Amino acid sequence: MRYLDRLQPLALLVLRVVLGVVMVAHGYPKVFGGLAHHVQYVTSLGLPGWWAYLSAAAEFLGGLLVLAGLFARASALAICIDLGVAIWKVHWHNGLLGDKGYQFPLALAAIAFALIFFGAGPIALDSIRRGGGGSVSKAPKK
Repeated sequence: MRYLDRLQPLALLVLRVVLGVVMVAHGYPKVFGGLAHHVQYVTSLGLPGWWAYLSAAAEFLGGLLVLAGLFARASALAICIDLGVAIWKVHWHNGLLGDKGYQFPLALAAIAFALIFFGAGPIALDSIRRGGGGSVSKAPKK
């Protein structure tokens, strides 16, 4: 089991890469070319139009920051909120497994939620910025 404990930094890296890539892929078209359409869509959901800018930034910029492991906890929080609103306003009425159901955004939100509490880990720019101290506790050696 101690061997697996040593792999925790790699696990956090995998979580960050998966979440970051998916969020950047979803945010890119909103930021570069589709922002007006996204504002229209957000207002059609009964939300203020300016929330579309927050949503696009959380997805694209937050995804990039999570990917890099820079300000990862704050970025993961923004992503978690964004996904929570998406589940509530877009996916909930389709059910968990229905067409456009909430299973995928729920899984991404769970990854973001974990990163809020565990941080980016030692293989991240946050770790370098702090002087190399990782956010994953190391098991004591025998």
